[in-house]
Amino acid sequence: MINEGVDTSKRQFLTSALTVVGAVGSGYLTVPFLAQMQPSTKAMASGAPVTVDISKIEPGQLIRVEWRGKPVWVLYRTPAILETLSSLDSQLSDPFSNESQQPVQSKNSTRSIKPEIFVAVGLCTHLGCSPTFRPEIAPHDLGEKWKGGFFCPCHGSWFDLAGRVYQGVPAPSNLEIPPYRYITDTQIIIGDTAAEV
Repeated sequence: MINEGVDTSKRQFLTSALTVVGAVGSGYLTVPFLAQMQPSTKAMASGAPVTVDISKIEPGQLIRVEWRGKPVWVLYRTPAILETLSSLDSQLSDPFSNESQQPVQSKNSTRSIKPEIFVAVGLCTHLGCSPTFRPEIAPHDLGEKWKGGFFCPCHGSWFDLAGRVYQGVPAPSNLEIPPYRYITDTQIIIGDTAAEV
């Protein structure tokens, strides 16, 4: 026999030792490779939910926050603004928000969870410009039909103070309502996917 006098236990030990060293070495190479495929900390933070304190917003005031690299508006609507909303239905493309551009809890006439607090992504649905907040009634440059809202200077789209698009403008649909929910009476969290339920 050829293998007589050969110590196979040493060969088995060396084979096992090399297998262990190879597995550990593969792990050292694989972990960083897989880790680099994960989104960066900055990218993960940009998609993270944003908490907004609404206690300091005055009636009629709009604040802007950033979520996922987009401007998000939070508007404290006054009773006068809320009264105006229903008078605009005949001038709007989608007055009852039939489109799926808002979470379930915002599918109502005010497009919000609480009527006085309006939250929307501040990008025009035409080509993505950011409309300007124009709360004044019948300004000289917009005419007497203007009851306050958001005007997109890029191509002239009009949105009311519930983010609903007017008829006959370039924007095809209402402003998007992001997922959000109330943490307390004075704090909302924007981008929380639990709010989509």
